[in-house]
Amino acid sequence: MTLVAQVLSIPESVLWPIYSAVKQMPVHILLFSLFPLGGFGIFLVYIVLHLIAPKPRAPFPSEKTYLTTNPDGSTSAPKQLPCWYDRWLAQGQLNEKYPTIPDGFPVPDTGAIEPAEVEMSVVIPAYNEEKRLIPALEEMVEYLDKRFGRPNANTRLAPATSRVGSPTTPHRLVFKSNVPAKPVSGYEIIIVNDGSRDRTVEVALEFSKKHSLHDVLRVVTLEKNRGKGGGVTHGFRHVRGEYVIFADADGASQFADLGKLIEGVEDVVDGSNRGVAIGSRAHLVGSEAVVKRSAIRNFLMRSFHFVLMILTPPATSRIRDTQCGFKLFSRASLPHIIPYMHSEGWIFDIEMLMLAESAPATPVLSIDGSVIGTSYGIKVAEVPIHWHEVDGSKMSLVQDSIKMAIGLAVLRASWMLGVYRRRLT
Repeated sequence: MTLVAQVLSIPESVLWPIYSAVKQMPVHILLFSLFPLGGFGIFLVYIVLHLIAPKPRAPFPSEKTYLTTNPDGSTSAPKQLPCWYDRWLAQGQLNEKYPTIPDGFPVPDTGAIEPAEVEMSVVIPAYNEEKRLIPALEEMVEYLDKRFGRPNANTRLAPATSRVGSPTTPHRLVFKSNVPAKPVSGYEIIIVNDGSRDRTVEVALEFSKKHSLHDVLRVVTLEKNRGKGGGVTHGFRHVRGEYVIFADADGASQFADLGKLIEGVEDVVDGSNRGVAIGSRAHLVGSEAVVKRSAIRNFLMRSFHFVLMILTPPATSRIRDTQCGFKLFSRASLPHIIPYMHSEGWIFDIEMLMLAESAPATPVLSIDGSVIGTSYGIKVAEVPIHWHEVDGSKMSLVQDSIKMAIGLAVLRASWMLGVYRRRLT
């Protein structure tokens, strides 16, 4: 017998005695033995997930500071970033150490967050974006200046005469006590430099100087690259806006469609003022922009959507475009999503949507403000937007598509088996 034949015969010599023993085993004993084997298998998967599931690193001290420009055009010294997340985390640790809610009483609200200081926060994750950043910033600032004005009285531009994105039909918003008594105005732009090796920071600060965006445009630099999801999550922990949007640095999404997203949030907002609206390119399927893509790219896109439908919970699986880099969140929704983010790669969008779907229940209010029930999850509005292809994508089509599918499976299993958990206090 040759060496190859001997190697090929090893599985048969090992598996055949096992098969023979199982075949002769009574059915009731066989079924009874499957339970411990199944339990051991689940335990083994749980251990493996603990080892391979993403665990974001803690931020370095320098990553909690930002640069901006001074009124004279010079670059400022590093300034401390505000951070609602740190306060939320400290409050949770205090509640765990000194519980004050007796058994049998409702769990306290885990969605506390400081009042907004500006009306709109824009978070832009940027990695080597010196060539694509300026056109996107010009479009954003033109729109934001016109619609929101600037928070600094010295450089304030006239805001729009009516609130941006007011629904076309009247819609009641029920605000909690964490919303400021006086309406806020103005905006901020937070550029999260994800360890860029080019002149992304210099280009952003030159733009700030040119447009007098003193302390309106803030540049945060991560010492080590974390990925797009890590950059967005880090930026969201430091926002001050009543609304928070993240937008890709390439400017592929038309920023003027932000008004549509605000309408979308206000249409689905719940009794705790939680709501999410996401830009969608699903209506462009079959259009020239999509048809011109390579066949392999369209195939991978459809394959990923199929995997998405299988692995995600019901509401998320029905979303037609989860990957568009143009998503808006109300401030009250952030504590139910951002503290629980683990994915720092391309599938972070999906984790955000899954976390929104699984958010704790909130009261449903009648027209007179009385509680008539509860509603689980944060509602998500999918809003069609204008979008165009921009060259310079950093995504490796085949490699990253495979990583996204594997990452999604690990992410879903980690939440299902309790590797990741929500805070209860």
